[in-house]
Amino acid sequence: MVKIIFATGNSGKMREIREILADTGAEIESMREAGIAAEAEENGTTFEENALIKAKSAAVSAKGAVVMADDSGLEIDYLGGEPGIYSARYLGEDTSYEIKNQVILDRLAGIPKEQRSARFVCAIAAVLPDGQTLVTRGTIEGYIGEKPAGKNGFGYDPIFYVEEYGCSTAELDAEQKNAVSHRGKALRAMREKLAGFLQNSKDRS
Repeated sequence: MVKIIFATGNSGKMREIREILADTGAEIESMREAGIAAEAEENGTTFEENALIKAKSAAVSAKGAVVMADDSGLEIDYLGGEPGIYSARYLGEDTSYEIKNQVILDRLAGIPKEQRSARFVCAIAAVLPDGQTLVTRGTIEGYIGEKPAGKNGFGYDPIFYVEEYGCSTAELDAEQKNAVSHRGKALRAMREKLAGFLQNSKDRS
Protein backbone atom coordinates (compact mmCIF):
# COMPACT_ATOMS: atom_id res chain seq x y z
CA MET A 1 0.00 0.00 0.00
CA VAL A 2 1.20 3.49 -0.87
CA LYS A 3 1.88 5.66 2.14
CA ILE A 4 1.22 9.39 2.06
CA ILE A 5 2.84 11.37 4.84
CA PHE A 6 1.52 14.87 5.33
CA ALA A 7 3.94 17.30 6.90
CA THR A 8 1.69 18.88 9.49
CA GLY A 9 0.83 18.44 13.13
CA ASN A 10 -2.47 20.28 12.78
CA SER A 11 -5.30 17.89 13.67
CA GLY A 12 -7.88 20.03 11.86
CA LYS A 13 -5.92 19.84 8.62
CA MET A 14 -5.37 16.09 9.00
CA ARG A 15 -9.10 15.51 9.39
CA GLU A 16 -9.80 17.37 6.13
CA ILE A 17 -6.92 15.62 4.35
CA ARG A 18 -8.12 12.14 5.35
CA GLU A 19 -11.69 12.92 4.27
CA ILE A 20 -10.66 14.22 0.85
CA LEU A 21 -8.00 11.59 0.08
CA ALA A 22 -9.97 8.67 1.54
CA ASP A 23 -10.73 7.14 -1.86
CA THR A 24 -7.08 6.99 -2.98
CA GLY A 25 -6.56 3.73 -1.09
CA ALA A 26 -3.33 5.10 0.37
CA GLU A 27 -2.34 4.93 4.02
CA ILE A 28 -2.32 8.51 5.28
CA GLU A 29 -0.24 9.62 8.24
CA SER A 30 0.75 12.92 9.75
CA MET A 31 4.44 13.69 10.08
CA ARG A 32 4.16 13.08 13.82
CA GLU A 33 2.46 9.71 13.33
CA ALA A 34 5.27 8.72 10.96
CA GLY A 35 7.88 9.64 13.58
CA ILE A 36 9.35 12.48 11.52
CA ALA A 37 10.51 15.56 13.39
CA ALA A 38 11.79 17.68 10.49
CA GLU A 39 11.82 21.42 11.14
CA ALA A 40 11.79 23.47 7.97
CA GLU A 41 12.58 27.17 7.77
CA GLU A 42 9.71 28.67 5.78
CA ASN A 43 11.71 31.37 4.05
CA GLY A 44 9.94 31.24 0.69
CA THR A 45 8.17 34.26 -0.76
CA THR A 46 5.08 32.38 -1.98
CA PHE A 47 2.74 29.72 -0.63
CA GLU A 48 4.09 27.32 -3.28
CA GLU A 49 7.72 27.84 -2.28
CA ASN A 50 6.98 27.28 1.41
CA ALA A 51 4.95 24.13 0.71
CA LEU A 52 7.87 22.70 -1.29
CA ILE A 53 10.36 23.60 1.43
CA LYS A 54 8.31 21.71 4.03
CA ALA A 55 7.68 18.69 1.80
CA LYS A 56 11.33 18.34 0.78
CA SER A 57 12.49 18.67 4.38
CA ALA A 58 10.20 15.87 5.58
CA ALA A 59 10.95 13.70 2.53
CA VAL A 60 14.56 13.28 3.65
CA SER A 61 13.31 11.03 6.48
CA ALA A 62 10.48 9.34 4.61
CA LYS A 63 12.03 7.09 1.99
CA GLY A 64 9.51 5.18 -0.11
CA ALA A 65 6.55 7.36 0.81
CA VAL A 66 4.81 10.22 -0.91
CA VAL A 67 5.40 13.29 1.25
CA MET A 68 2.99 16.16 1.04
CA ALA A 69 2.91 19.57 2.70
CA ASP A 70 0.74 22.60 2.41
CA ASP A 71 1.17 26.28 2.99
CA SER A 72 -2.01 28.23 3.34
CA GLY A 73 -3.20 31.57 4.51
CA LEU A 74 -5.63 34.42 4.38
CA GLU A 75 -5.24 37.37 2.02
CA ILE A 76 -7.25 40.50 2.82
CA ASP A 77 -7.34 43.03 0.00
CA TYR A 78 -7.94 46.10 2.17
CA LEU A 79 -4.84 45.18 4.20
CA GLY A 80 -2.64 44.82 1.13
CA GLY A 81 -2.82 41.03 1.14
CA GLU A 82 -2.04 40.60 4.83
CA PRO A 83 -1.52 38.35 6.62
CA GLY A 84 -0.69 36.26 3.52
CA ILE A 85 2.20 33.81 3.83
CA TYR A 86 2.64 34.98 7.41
CA SER A 87 -0.89 33.90 8.42
CA ALA A 88 0.28 31.26 10.93
CA ARG A 89 2.89 33.64 12.35
CA TYR A 90 0.72 36.76 12.34
CA LEU A 91 1.15 38.55 15.70
CA GLY A 92 3.35 35.63 16.80
CA GLU A 93 2.97 31.86 16.41
CA ASP A 94 1.84 31.47 20.02
CA THR A 95 -0.88 34.10 19.71
CA SER A 96 -4.34 32.53 19.75
CA TYR A 97 -6.52 32.81 16.65
CA GLU A 98 -9.19 34.39 18.82
CA ILE A 99 -6.81 37.31 19.32
CA LYS A 100 -5.61 37.32 15.70
CA ASN A 101 -9.18 37.37 14.43
CA GLN A 102 -10.15 40.20 16.76
CA VAL A 103 -7.17 42.30 15.68
CA ILE A 104 -8.18 41.88 12.04
CA LEU A 105 -11.77 42.83 12.85
CA ASP A 106 -10.52 45.89 14.71
CA ARG A 107 -8.36 46.92 11.75
CA LEU A 108 -11.39 46.67 9.47
CA ALA A 109 -13.80 48.43 11.82
CA GLY A 110 -16.11 50.73 9.87
CA ILE A 111 -14.95 49.43 6.47
CA PRO A 112 -17.93 48.56 4.22
CA LYS A 113 -18.49 45.00 3.01
CA GLU A 114 -17.47 45.73 -0.58
CA GLN A 115 -13.98 46.66 0.65
CA ARG A 116 -13.62 43.63 2.95
CA SER A 117 -12.90 41.15 0.13
CA ALA A 118 -10.54 38.33 1.01
CA ARG A 119 -9.53 34.83 0.02
CA PHE A 120 -8.07 31.73 1.51
CA VAL A 121 -5.15 30.33 -0.50
CA CYS A 122 -3.66 26.85 -0.21
CA ALA A 123 -0.66 25.47 -2.07
CA ILE A 124 0.11 21.77 -1.74
CA ALA A 125 3.44 20.23 -2.70
CA ALA A 126 4.18 16.52 -3.05
CA VAL A 127 7.55 14.81 -3.25
CA LEU A 128 7.36 11.35 -4.81
CA PRO A 129 9.72 8.52 -3.85
CA ASP A 130 11.80 9.16 -7.00
CA GLY A 131 12.25 12.83 -6.07
CA GLN A 132 9.71 14.20 -8.56
CA THR A 133 7.75 17.16 -7.22
CA LEU A 134 4.18 18.25 -7.86
CA VAL A 135 2.46 21.48 -6.78
CA THR A 136 -1.19 22.54 -6.82
CA ARG A 137 -3.09 25.63 -5.65
CA GLY A 138 -6.65 26.20 -4.52
CA THR A 139 -8.47 29.38 -3.50
CA ILE A 140 -11.84 30.37 -2.10
CA GLU A 141 -13.11 33.93 -2.43
CA GLY A 142 -15.07 35.60 0.33
CA TYR A 143 -15.05 38.55 2.68
CA ILE A 144 -14.25 39.36 6.29
CA GLY A 145 -17.43 39.49 8.36
CA GLU A 146 -18.06 41.94 11.15
CA LYS A 147 -17.93 39.34 13.92
CA PRO A 148 -16.73 35.76 14.45
CA ALA A 149 -19.28 32.99 13.94
CA GLY A 150 -19.27 29.19 14.02
CA LYS A 151 -17.43 26.41 15.81
CA ASN A 152 -16.74 23.92 13.01
CA GLY A 153 -13.55 25.40 11.62
CA PHE A 154 -10.20 26.53 12.92
CA GLY A 155 -7.82 29.42 12.42
CA TYR A 156 -9.40 32.31 10.55
CA ASP A 157 -12.55 30.36 9.62
CA PRO A 158 -14.86 32.20 12.08
CA ILE A 159 -14.30 35.60 10.42
CA PHE A 160 -14.17 34.47 6.77
CA TYR A 161 -17.59 34.56 5.14
CA VAL A 162 -18.66 32.92 1.88
CA GLU A 163 -21.27 34.79 -0.14
CA GLU A 164 -22.71 31.56 -1.59
CA TYR A 165 -23.69 30.29 1.85
CA GLY A 166 -24.12 33.60 3.66
CA CYS A 167 -22.12 32.37 6.62
CA SER A 168 -18.57 31.88 7.84
CA THR A 169 -16.54 28.83 6.89
CA ALA A 170 -16.65 27.85 10.57
CA GLU A 171 -20.43 27.48 10.19
CA LEU A 172 -20.19 25.04 7.26
CA ASP A 173 -20.37 21.32 7.91
CA ALA A 174 -17.44 19.14 6.86
CA GLU A 175 -18.98 18.11 3.53
CA GLN A 176 -19.83 21.69 2.56
CA LYS A 177 -16.43 22.99 3.58
CA ASN A 178 -14.48 20.29 1.76
CA ALA A 179 -16.48 21.03 -1.40
CA VAL A 180 -15.60 24.73 -1.51
CA SER A 181 -12.48 25.21 0.61
CA HIS A 182 -9.09 26.25 -0.67
CA ARG A 183 -7.52 23.12 0.83
CA GLY A 184 -10.23 20.90 -0.63
CA LYS A 185 -9.65 22.31 -4.11
CA ALA A 186 -5.86 21.99 -3.85
CA LEU A 187 -6.11 18.43 -2.48
CA ARG A 188 -8.47 17.30 -5.22
CA ALA A 189 -6.13 18.80 -7.83
CA MET A 190 -3.24 16.93 -6.20
CA ARG A 191 -5.26 13.72 -6.10
CA GLU A 192 -5.71 14.01 -9.87
CA LYS A 193 -1.99 14.63 -10.40
CA LEU A 194 -1.14 11.61 -8.23
CA ALA A 195 -3.65 9.30 -9.92
CA GLY A 196 -1.17 7.79 -12.36
CA PHE A 197 1.47 7.18 -9.70
CA LEU A 198 -1.06 5.60 -7.33
CA GLN A 199 -2.45 3.33 -10.06
CA ASN A 200 1.03 2.19 -11.08
CA SER A 201 1.86 1.43 -7.46
CA LYS A 202 -1.30 -0.69 -7.14
CA ASP A 203 -0.46 -2.54 -10.35
CA ARG A 204 3.01 -3.38 -9.04
CA SER A 205 1.76 -4.63 -5.67
